Amino acid sequence: MRAAGRSALIPYVTAGFPSRARSLEALQMVADEGADFVEVGVPFSDPLADGPVIQRASHHALQQGMTTAGVLELVAEAALPVPVILFSYLNPILRYGVDRFLRDARAVGADGLLLTDLPGGADPGLEETLRRGPLDLIRLVAPTTSPGRLVGLLASADGFVYLIARLGVTGARTPVTAELARSVAAIRARSSLPIAVGFGIDSGEQARAVAGLADGVVVGTALVRRLADGVPAARALVGELRRALDAVAVA
Repeated sequence: MRAAGRSALIPYVTAGFPSRARSLEALQMVADEGADFVEVGVPFSDPLADGPVIQRASHHALQQGMTTAGVLELVAEAALPVPVILFSYLNPILRYGVDRFLRDARAVGADGLLLTDLPGGADPGLEETLRRGPLDLIRLVAPTTSPGRLVGLLASADGFVYLIARLGVTGARTPVTAELARSVAAIRARSSLPIAVGFGIDSGEQARAVAGLADGVVVGTALVRRLADGVPAARALVGELRRALDAVAVA
């Protein structure tokens, strides 16, 4: 994508929300509308990093019977033409079985794994198992990550770096600030991995501003909110985001 001068659009969809059928339709829709990667959320009963919109979506999906195995079945059925990143908390994967999960996720076409509650260095044995597996382990970096800790995180990162645009949970609108620019610069000084920015991006205008700093933009809460109103409403947002990113000249 760098060679092509393009910014990555990475939409997030909670598996099973607002229903299994609609989430399947949404996954295929975002790929059709120009997503370059797709994050598929594994519903969890205690999603502490997420704001109220994604929390409600996750609980709704669980109430309708969505499971970790069901998420993998959904990914297989969607058969997306772009890379799939599974966005999960650790507990569902431990319950499913780590080795089994990695094997089954790759078998259905998943390419990457993002774990919100596995800080770098918290469980070296588990992290090594994940890194030896067939999925890229994508690291989250916060604005408050210290330079020393950042070096260790980036050394164990695969695929790309997910930079959290601001502190707090997902959902609140994120302004593009000098602090965000400094965070991007700090990562670039230490790693050649692409940088995707997420948390609180909800419009084409914001996406365009972020794309001027980073390599990609992750949009979750705004899309999940639109999906509650139907796939056509979500399609309109994805189209707006794609057009905004395509208007950015990437060096």
